[in-house]
Amino acid sequence: MKTLVVAFAALLLAASPASAQDVILSVAVSLKDVTEQLGRDFMAARPGVTLRYNFGASGDLQKQIEAGAPVDVFLSAAQRQMDELERQNLIVASSRRAFARNVLVVIKPADSRLDMTKTADLLDGRVSRIAIGNPKSVPVGQYAEESLRALGVWDRLQPKLVLAENVRQVLDYVARGEVDAGFVYATDAATRTQGVKEAFLPPGDTYRPIVYPGAVVGASRQRSLGQAFLDLLSSQQGRAVLGRFGFQPPPAGAR
Repeated sequence: MKTLVVAFAALLLAASPASAQDVILSVAVSLKDVTEQLGRDFMAARPGVTLRYNFGASGDLQKQIEAGAPVDVFLSAAQRQMDELERQNLIVASSRRAFARNVLVVIKPADSRLDMTKTADLLDGRVSRIAIGNPKSVPVGQYAEESLRALGVWDRLQPKLVLAENVRQVLDYVARGEVDAGFVYATDAATRTQGVKEAFLPPGDTYRPIVYPGAVVGASRQRSLGQAFLDLLSSQQGRAVLGRFGFQPPPAGAR
């Protein structure tokens, strides 16, 4: 755990010297584009405030927070990681809110001639390598595993699976033609206009709703600014930006 904190701190120090108005956001990498867009607006409205981003798989970000990494806000691609931090009293529970929803999509290289229209097609002998996020730490991999198990093909597909560190790495594997298919979020597939194309959508009832929660971290020294960023995410402006990047509103009652 200490290694995670040291590496995290080194990353921040390498970026630029810290200041009293720095706000550190640990963000699921599938939110990278939308967070950076909103972040520019946030900083423009608050001269002297600097947002520093730590992008990665939600499970890895959770472990960093558990190990004491200096984080002000956590934006997760799944409720599981936020639930575990809340059970340990490592977030400000009253600040927690769900702000977006996504869906799972299977993609293939843009020049692929394989006809894949449903999950069962992944069993075809011509499909030899399938990329998914590592289910141990990557939410998109956890959702993919849930779907494949629900459809009864998880065990049969094991020899074909290539585990990635995060959803953007799955995108890269597919775009470079290193795998025949990959499980990503619809929003990530939309960011890659070249190199990949949608194959099919796994049935939505085979995995839990993909809900994105955010919260201020309990050890934050910038709670008010962290809360302000969460407010921006949930505002009309935030919802509009999320929508432009393909995110859907969260389900009613989700947190």
